[in-house]
Amino acid sequence: MTYLMLLLAGALLCNCVPHLVSGVQGAWFPTPFAKPRGVGESSPLLNFIWGASNLLVGLFIVWRRLIVIGPNLQIAALAVGFLASGTFLATYFGKVRKVANG
Repeated sequence: MTYLMLLLAGALLCNCVPHLVSGVQGAWFPTPFAKPRGVGESSPLLNFIWGASNLLVGLFIVWRRLIVIGPNLQIAALAVGFLASGTFLATYFGKVRKVANG
């Protein structure tokens, strides 16, 4: 269960980046709350709040799991979650943005 939670934490930590950046830049970006979900764009404030929520939950999971920093399976699980989420999101939003921009 620890490794699944660390995979989730990695995904949340990766997902917080574009939302926080969009929010502080004042840019509109898709969130799960947009219409249509994950395709339509949400306000910068909603993006900031969503990104901050992802960051806090991801850090909370890491803190509760008391992981040891270094080359071990816990860090590998966190990294795999981060990389898998980043790969999926880059591919998905690349397609969404391409369609939106014509």
